[in-house]
Amino acid sequence: MKKALLPTLVALGVLVIIAVGVFIYVSVNSTGTSPTADSPDGSATTTSSAVASDSRYLDDVGPDAVTVVEFLDFECSACGQFYPYVEGIREYYDGEINYVVRYFPLPNHPHSMEAAVSAEAAGQQGEFEAMYHKLFETQADWGFADGPQAATFRDYAAELGLDLELYDASVADPETQARVEADFADGQELGVESTPSFFVNDKLIEIQSVEDLPEAIKAALEQQ
Repeated sequence: MKKALLPTLVALGVLVIIAVGVFIYVSVNSTGTSPTADSPDGSATTTSSAVASDSRYLDDVGPDAVTVVEFLDFECSACGQFYPYVEGIREYYDGEINYVVRYFPLPNHPHSMEAAVSAEAAGQQGEFEAMYHKLFETQADWGFADGPQAATFRDYAAELGLDLELYDASVADPETQARVEADFADGQELGVESTPSFFVNDKLIEIQSVEDLPEAIKAALEQQ
């Protein structure tokens, strides 16, 4: 199964790397963070864990597994381009890795905070992954659209079968946005400068080719 999937994964990665180049510069310059030092293996060094105690897991196979963390912005075009590639990686390494998502809504994206809050509100009802998929699959419909998109995201919550009274309360609760902002602050401390940014076992991976993330995961698995 894995051998059959790998060519598709690489093909998706090639398309992603080609499509993403134009967006990285915008994302880097919007956060105002400083670069981290590179380690000898080409990954950036960090001094703390890329996973928080309340982080959202898409895949959780246990505390001893290799852990991949993605800092993302649901409105980021590059993140949208990476989405099918990430899903391919999750399928390829299914049962072998933890996959964690953390919020990094960029200030130059008008609906990114609204989207992150909606995802967190869905997560409070155990439906983070469903909203994660919904937001990326519909990104072209709401991304950079005119006016607030809270009503659009509420419609998605209804489509997913969420309790709308609880959803509305979560969206209105300042603690929900504070939870998103905490991820953003952690990302800045960890050296995140653009979205998507990936960590493998707390190492920030420089994505310059389609093989970089899978190779980092493979190397981490081999070190177990």
